[in-house]
Amino acid sequence: MATAVVVDADYLKEVDKARRDLRALISNKNCAPIMLRLAWHDAGTYDVNTKTGGPNGSIRNDEELAHSANNGLKIALDFCEEVKSRHPKITYADLFQLAGVVAVEVTGGPTIEFVPGRKDSKASPREGRLPDAKKGVPHLKEVFYRMGLSDKDIVALSGGHTLGRAHPERSGFEGPWTKEPLKFDNSYFVELLKGESEGLLKLPTDIALLEDPQFRKFVEIYAKDEDAFFRDYAASHKKLSELGFSPPSSSFKATIKDSTVLVQSAVGVVVAAAVVVVSYMYEVRKKTK
Repeated sequence: MATAVVVDADYLKEVDKARRDLRALISNKNCAPIMLRLAWHDAGTYDVNTKTGGPNGSIRNDEELAHSANNGLKIALDFCEEVKSRHPKITYADLFQLAGVVAVEVTGGPTIEFVPGRKDSKASPREGRLPDAKKGVPHLKEVFYRMGLSDKDIVALSGGHTLGRAHPERSGFEGPWTKEPLKFDNSYFVELLKGESEGLLKLPTDIALLEDPQFRKFVEIYAKDEDAFFRDYAASHKKLSELGFSPPSSSFKATIKDSTVLVQSAVGVVVAAAVVVVSYMYEVRKKTK
């Protein structure tokens, strides 16, 4: 059973500190691609029908980590443990998603809104919920629709392949998708439309984006317009990172804001009252002289 998370001022402070630590760690280790993959693989198991899986930190469970799609992710988990040891209050679920957000930002990608409050779960879904790189259009649609995501989300999130490279011991494939695998930009789509490029990878799931008219439409838009890609990617990434997650109400921030206004108002009343009293005393003294 997942334990409720209290997102109070202290928790938000810890999230900010963890964000700073993640920026430093990801920049120093050049590990943005694997941190993004960790966030993706923890969230991408969500099933909108059964309301199971999703970004709940369960990828740290030995059972789930052993799924073939998660080969190599122990490296990212160990990096996250370094941050977690300094900020134990933060849930793994929040930490993994924050790592994905920061990975995109520090490599030049869009700013993605991050809302904390995810609960950790010890229950892992069965193997087979993540996309299989060897399959095509029907498989991609089946997997992403099961999560509750759209065709636009499929293409935008595939653009995350602009970061990193495939490793044969992890996926059976080898090579980067782009010429600058540590830079988040729209070159994944540019390269995809070029066709075969020496030294660059195109998986069956990448080629599928050109075969389906709905997918291809977005590929062409993103290849021409990086701003459009960044805007849609940020929205789709946020959606992915919140699958099955109901963010805490904004009443906490509203309460702080309202309290500040009330305090300021109260101070204003006291000051005004003091001015009136002083003025009255001054007038009384004048009359008695």
